[in-house]
Amino acid sequence: MTYESAGAATAFAPPETGELVVYRGLTLFDGTGSAPRPHMTIVVDGSVIRSVADESDVVAALADGAEVVDLSGHFATPGLIDAHQHLATPPDRPVAEAVLRRLVYGGVTGVRDMADDLRHVGDLARATRVGEIAGPDIHYAALMAGPSFFDDVRTHQVTQGATAGQVPWMQAITDATDLPLAVALARGTYASAIKIYADLDAALVAAVTAEAHRQGIAVWAHATVFPATPGQVVEAGVDTVSHVTLLAHESSTGPLTSYKNKPAVEHAALVTGRDPRLDALFARMRSQGTVLDATAGMWAADALAGDDPAAIERARRNTELAIALTAQAHRAGVELATGTDYETDPDDPFPALYEELAFLVRRCGIPTLDVLRSATLVGTRSAGVDHLTGTVEPGKLADFVVFAQDPLADIDHLRTITQTVKRGRRFPRSAYTAERPRENR
Repeated sequence: MTYESAGAATAFAPPETGELVVYRGLTLFDGTGSAPRPHMTIVVDGSVIRSVADESDVVAALADGAEVVDLSGHFATPGLIDAHQHLATPPDRPVAEAVLRRLVYGGVTGVRDMADDLRHVGDLARATRVGEIAGPDIHYAALMAGPSFFDDVRTHQVTQGATAGQVPWMQAITDATDLPLAVALARGTYASAIKIYADLDAALVAAVTAEAHRQGIAVWAHATVFPATPGQVVEAGVDTVSHVTLLAHESSTGPLTSYKNKPAVEHAALVTGRDPRLDALFARMRSQGTVLDATAGMWAADALAGDDPAAIERARRNTELAIALTAQAHRAGVELATGTDYETDPDDPFPALYEELAFLVRRCGIPTLDVLRSATLVGTRSAGVDHLTGTVEPGKLADFVVFAQDPLADIDHLRTITQTVKRGRRFPRSAYTAERPRENR
């Protein structure tokens, strides 16, 4: 490889330490809980924020010969996080790269990939991290479930050439499993977490969680694992739970058997948003710091719209349930992360995350400031990287987004994005064009 081709291969790499850029004149929502501040300056050194100060306090940085970017009249937030992505079910590199490119040019600096073919996802994570391709940082999970789950067609899509349930990123767990070894195998994929998916009882959920934490890896779980209930999943001490509609099974009066045989829920009682069984669950989640990856808007998305009366009615009822339970969780003080679990059409210029944030504001009634905190700091907490990013502060990674209009005034102003800064590398919105790659056949 020549020097020139090596440089081209890392065109999106973070800049080196010592490369100073001063972003001046902007109004900053820094994600720390402070009110937005006008006339602010962010000084970036390589991939890290050196200082955040009032516009009048930039003399030292300017004296160092820094590049100056005038953002007068613009607004900035920390980088956005999509806490529920699937980039490789099934693996398709051109499609995944197009999704990642749209995400980063849409202000998304980090995603949680919630269990896919990790042979594929691991290389995507490496490529975005070193700058071979444009994309957010990827934090991904290795999946564990009961043996009965592994006849699901998706598990075969992500283990081609091997056996579903018998690979480190898709493991079937029973009472006889050597859990220290199983967790070590999952960690060997370089996963950020273990995802507990389905068909495990409360005792196994607790045992997996305890062993994962003993080995220093997080646990991301479905909100109901079947037969383990939401309360049992939370009691096990998992770090995040996904899919707010699955929390409805906390009110089930009959037994929970398996992922494929979900019982009906008490819809009429739950959509009031005042069910005491959910109040008790949310109180426990708040006290334990369990993050809820709600995926609240997925059932209202065009991408998942049904084309027959039964599917349309199912989506309508799930949307009602998601609105009520997400609003109830927010009122109870549960930390919400903003995941999608779907993507918009490839021709759409913006990612599905924008739809999720608008859904939380407009349909769930959550204040825009809280939603932006969920999409930034809480999102990084869900991925276990809030010590590195999620707020615009000195010492954190230079992950932030710039808008022409204030997204706190109107969540649709996300669509006025002018640039993303990810690990100090600028991704100007003007450089983005939508791509529809030829899918693998």
